[in-house]
Amino acid sequence: MIYYEDKVKKLIDKGFIPKNIVKQFHNAFLSLDLTKDFNLFDIKKLKGNFKRNYYRLRKGKYRAIFYTENNNIFVIYIGKREEVYDLWL
Repeated sequence: MIYYEDKVKKLIDKGFIPKNIVKQFHNAFLSLDLTKDFNLFDIKKLKGNFKRNYYRLRKGKYRAIFYTENNNIFVIYIGKREEVYDLWL
């Protein structure tokens, strides 16, 4: 199952993330949910001292930050490259 944080839903609703990018990310997350194969896409584990393993999924200039727990995918942020890395690194 794929869950989006409220902050991500607000960014999508307000149009800060283009609809075609949202569709690309959602399709990628659906594929990940079905196959559990991170090698299908450009996914890397984020480095840092976090409580859980966070990953980033790249689609063009946009990045999605997510983690997996109990075979569920939790998307916590989607944004442009500059924004994401300023917040997470």
